[in-house]
Amino acid sequence: MFPRPAPRRRLATATVALGLLCSLSTSAWAGSRHPAPAHRHARVTHVPSAAGSSTPLSAFAIQSTAKVDDSAEAVSSPGYPAADWYPAGPRSTVLAALLANGRYADPFHSTNQDKIPRADFQVPWWYRADFTVADTTERTHLDFSGVISAADVYVNGRQVARAADVTGAYTHHELDISSLVKSGTNTVAFRIRPNEPNKNLTMGWIDWLQPPPDRNMGIVRDVLVRRGGPVGLRDAHVVTKLAVPSLATADLTVKAQARNDSATAVTAEISGTVAGAAFTRSVPLAAHETKTVTFSPADVPGLHLTSPKVWWPAGMGAQSLYDLDLTASVSGTASDTAHKSFGIRDVQAPLNSDGARQYRINGRKLLIKGGGWSPDEFLRWDSTYVEDRLKYAVDLGLNTIRLEGHIEPDEFFDLADRYGVLTLPGWECCDKWEGQVNGNGESGDEWTTADYPVAKASMAAEAARLRDHPSVISFLIGSDYAPDATIEKNYLDALKAADWPNPVVSSASDRSSPQLGSSGMKMSGPYDWIPPNYWYAKREGGATGFNSETSAGPDIPTLDTLRRMMTPAELDTLWKNPGTRQYHRSPSPVFGTLKIYDAALTGRYGAPTGLTDYVRKAQLAQYENVRAQYEAYARNATDASKPSTGMIYWMFNSGWTSLHWQLMDRYLDQGGAYFGAKKANEPLHVQYSYDDRSVVVVNNRHAAAGGLTARATLFNPDGTQKYDKTVTGVTVNGDGAHGTALTLPASVSGLSSTYLLRLTLTGADGKEVSRNVYWLSTKADKLDWAKTDWYHTPTTGYADLKGLASMAQAPVSATASTESSGGRSTTTVTLRNTGSGRTPSLFTDVHLVDAQGKPVLPVRWSDNEVGLWPGESVTLTATYRTADLHGSAPGVRVSGWNTPEQTVPAA
Repeated sequence: MFPRPAPRRRLATATVALGLLCSLSTSAWAGSRHPAPAHRHARVTHVPSAAGSSTPLSAFAIQSTAKVDDSAEAVSSPGYPAADWYPAGPRSTVLAALLANGRYADPFHSTNQDKIPRADFQVPWWYRADFTVADTTERTHLDFSGVISAADVYVNGRQVARAADVTGAYTHHELDISSLVKSGTNTVAFRIRPNEPNKNLTMGWIDWLQPPPDRNMGIVRDVLVRRGGPVGLRDAHVVTKLAVPSLATADLTVKAQARNDSATAVTAEISGTVAGAAFTRSVPLAAHETKTVTFSPADVPGLHLTSPKVWWPAGMGAQSLYDLDLTASVSGTASDTAHKSFGIRDVQAPLNSDGARQYRINGRKLLIKGGGWSPDEFLRWDSTYVEDRLKYAVDLGLNTIRLEGHIEPDEFFDLADRYGVLTLPGWECCDKWEGQVNGNGESGDEWTTADYPVAKASMAAEAARLRDHPSVISFLIGSDYAPDATIEKNYLDALKAADWPNPVVSSASDRSSPQLGSSGMKMSGPYDWIPPNYWYAKREGGATGFNSETSAGPDIPTLDTLRRMMTPAELDTLWKNPGTRQYHRSPSPVFGTLKIYDAALTGRYGAPTGLTDYVRKAQLAQYENVRAQYEAYARNATDASKPSTGMIYWMFNSGWTSLHWQLMDRYLDQGGAYFGAKKANEPLHVQYSYDDRSVVVVNNRHAAAGGLTARATLFNPDGTQKYDKTVTGVTVNGDGAHGTALTLPASVSGLSSTYLLRLTLTGADGKEVSRNVYWLSTKADKLDWAKTDWYHTPTTGYADLKGLASMAQAPVSATASTESSGGRSTTTVTLRNTGSGRTPSLFTDVHLVDAQGKPVLPVRWSDNEVGLWPGESVTLTATYRTADLHGSAPGVRVSGWNTPEQTVPAA
């Protein structure tokens, strides 16, 4: 994130000496979303003897070294009494384990996290686990990454690696422990060192949230025990070459490392299958020799595919995947196996004539519409929770997630592959990762000689782990700053060695590096509140080029969530005192308050009269702003001059209970920001342009759309119609093209200073395919462009939307029913404005609730926060897991800007 005064980084090596073997690859991360019950004894992991088996340690026992007087040899020996240690999951930071054991109160509520003593995490902690093997005939390796920040490693009382070597969150390590493993119980122990993101090449939280007191020290990916024979298979992957634009053929090249771990020469038989092709080769290996084994269409004709199943992002085609299976055998006995899933697709990202990066997938241009990803603050891994958020991304019509650091485990990318969500991983700013190159005032220590190999090893490990995932379309080797020549060369050498198939980008900001040149991206903000018309200017953060992180800042959650995360006194302060620092916003002095946001809310909508009024105005403001952001970028995507090519909403989600930078909240509840994005990204969409008053149809489908009818109607807040125009025969090309249906007049007689615009788009069959309601003002928001800084452009005059307060109450009837099957439920809701006058119901929100009135989450609505004129009705559907009702009958809570709240049964 751009010049944000905040924390920063550092640390060390990835190869392990002592006669122990290393290689490139990785596993997985973190703990669990919900606290698990404490078990006083960590589970013992039973490791099978089958060649090629890879078994994650199932749990650890952890304890502070300040409370352990015994030697490392004793702690790491089988039978050591760890009865007073804390149980921890297989991927767990220290604090995540302590939270799971009920040591501290809910850190997501109020200021509970601030009460956790930081001194407890300023000393190393022991991680200890037992595993059993039935015999020692197979070789045994310890395989891991995700250590934060460094660790001394012991097995059965012997040190097998030093913290100077096992350092950095992303470096991968494979230790040959065959000589130490015995039949029966074995022990592995890690002495984890404290983390400091400004000093270690690990992970930090910049200004996203209040950083965890332990700074995420721990082990956040799986520690694997691998068994195998004399020859191991490593680094297996498939290099794909797709014929573009025909997509008629694809060539596959299979590569793997065959490694002789024995002290004698052997001949290995390497065989495999992929895409229906089978192949085999004899590979002689000297003692301890490693060879790269390659199978290509030149020697295996079956690796030349005709009519391949191509992988596409969601909305563009199918998410087809292939599987590679390899086996290494010695003297007819299986020695090791490898499996990889991959997709066939082509990614290009050249710079356009304006210098902006333009992505093409399988030869087709696409506007990157995304959001910035945050993991759980304590790096607890919950696959269901992650899957729910990725489903939300697809529901919102987004196609991309950006990961600035905090690069998630394999399962995340497996899910992204399955759901067709593109990903942009890269290194983070504002800590050690950019300490050598960042600007004045930025955090992060300068690099020492020891840091360079750690960074290169980190790049090599992540490249090897991510390259086969079709969802991964780039790696950003810099964020706020591009690397210098030495760092860039190290990264590029590692990427090349790993057969990295995708574009590499020098930074997420408008900077260049010596070899890669210009990033083609901008990081010009904003990060705090600006008005909706800001997005239409082709300058600063407006809709031109590729904006790697940008939004109007605060995203106030729903009232349900606010009451879960803050005390009554804090909620009073939230709406009464704009200048007060908000713990749930950011530790940054720039983003600590809601002063800019609250001033705009009052200036445009009127001063809040209470918490409920504050929240409903916030939802209205967030809807219009997020909608305008995505709509502006969509409208400008096919412009001949300075087109928009990409936009990452900052952020998609938050890792904790937050008041800013999120399209949905921690609990997956949805408000104005969510439904504003969903509306803007409809497949076929009619929208209003704040800059020139044009009514535009954007077609995100591949095929052209014709025979459309667009209608624009203007109303005063009391429902009096002041303008109406219909245009028939509208045709729009596909792939993000837009067409202007009409332009609203500059002035309309009798129009009040606050007014409503209703847009509808109907197909050739007369059915409505898009409806969009705006609340606008004859008095435009005024921006002081000359005083733009890195996080916002000041507003000197606000649009007058206070007239919305005068809208009469509009009664809305609701009926609902639910059908359930196969663990899923669908609730269908019909809303009708039953008013006898002219006043519409504005921003009518529907929440699925249980018998206690609590939201049922996650849920995916067909539409929400709708506007209905008298006599109009709409039918909405909500889909969700039946289990999330927890046995309760469903209900539907309906409320709106000018509609009384009611709850109706939906069983």
